[in-house]
Amino acid sequence: MNHRIFVANRGEIAVRIIEACDRLGYDTVLGVSKADKDTLAAKRANRVVTIGGPRPADSYLNMNAVIQAALSTGCTAVHPGYGFLSERPAFAELCAANGLTFIGPSPEALRALGDKLTARQLAESVDVPVSAGGTAQTAEEVRQLAERIGYPTLIKAAHGGGGRGMKLVESTAELAEAWQLASSEAEASFGDGTVFLERFVQDAKHVEVQILGDRHGHRVHLGERECSVQYRYQKVVEEAPCTALPGPTRALLYQSALRIAEALDYVGLGTVEFLYDVQRDSLAFLEVNPRVQVEHPVTEAITGVDLVREQLLAALGEPLSFTQAEVTLTGNAIECRITAQDPENDLQPSPGTVTRWRPSAAGGLRLDTHIYEGYRFPPFYDALMAKQVAWAPDRAAAIERMEQALAAFEIEGVTTSLPLLRRILAHPVFRDNTVTTHWLNELMMEKVNS
Repeated sequence: MNHRIFVANRGEIAVRIIEACDRLGYDTVLGVSKADKDTLAAKRANRVVTIGGPRPADSYLNMNAVIQAALSTGCTAVHPGYGFLSERPAFAELCAANGLTFIGPSPEALRALGDKLTARQLAESVDVPVSAGGTAQTAEEVRQLAERIGYPTLIKAAHGGGGRGMKLVESTAELAEAWQLASSEAEASFGDGTVFLERFVQDAKHVEVQILGDRHGHRVHLGERECSVQYRYQKVVEEAPCTALPGPTRALLYQSALRIAEALDYVGLGTVEFLYDVQRDSLAFLEVNPRVQVEHPVTEAITGVDLVREQLLAALGEPLSFTQAEVTLTGNAIECRITAQDPENDLQPSPGTVTRWRPSAAGGLRLDTHIYEGYRFPPFYDALMAKQVAWAPDRAAAIERMEQALAAFEIEGVTTSLPLLRRILAHPVFRDNTVTTHWLNELMMEKVNS
């Protein structure tokens, strides 16, 4: 069957999906907003359709407009990329109702994973370790639960992420007000004010396992990534593998991720996320992201597997092209997210026109981007410009290669995060790989206070 894929996204991930489709011989139709008609992805796709105005609600989040555009152009499947409609069960159901293949897991899996409380219960049901936590109805029940967990404790939104609806509580005196505030933020951001408590791990590493499943009962993992370098819960630098994990802990990590994949009869790409408590040498399940991740290139770099290609084939009914025994992890890879943000001004967006764009051309590097000289940032979307990836036989060599790439990168016209990335790579804490999830926040505060 000749497939035609509708790409319902923008930026670098739209380019990445189109390239994977080209390698498979699939036609592509790109749905764009009125602000994205002249992008690099629009130049690469076989056909481009304008689906609405520049605001995401009018275009990339407009389910009916996406479905109508896919049907009217004869597409057989829809790839949602990440963000936007990629985790919406209603959109996956709408695709199925209109005879379109949704490139992602089933609506049932999306629904189960979209609620963090349900996902926690699923993890517990298959003996995957979770942090002490839960939810309660009355103020007294919340107080009792917090005392059982112990302070400090974290209040989190059941639906959503990105730090919204999340509050760190140090004592009982702060609890009631923080609970109400977190619930209100969650209601405003995600349309559901359900929140829950979870033990706060002071010195934690963020580790995640890449999983992949097909419609024939095959499921594999492709190793882990570490994403501990975060600023306000936004990942900045990722790497694979996580060199700080002891062997037995890594084995438990893989077993846990596959147990969840088995429980969901998982099809497609997914990422099972955990916190690794460095002091206790213990893991705790966080959540599952049921889609391709921004940081997927570091996994591709150490496995040699084209994850987007495999994701497409699995959704279209093909069996996985390899077994778990055939997955080999070689070397180390690091990814730096280059953004149009000002590190001297709390990473505030810095829109404008890119007047010079000269990446390094050295070997061992990969650049995923949609930027070109003359590109003008629309004010409606995120500030991601590119993902610079460096691979080398070991972590020290990968860091050195990345440092050289960042030093040679020339960007003019907009203020970027390049200076911050260079500072992170050169810092002894990063080089020793002792970073935890709060390290970059503290580094940024040092800059503000110096």
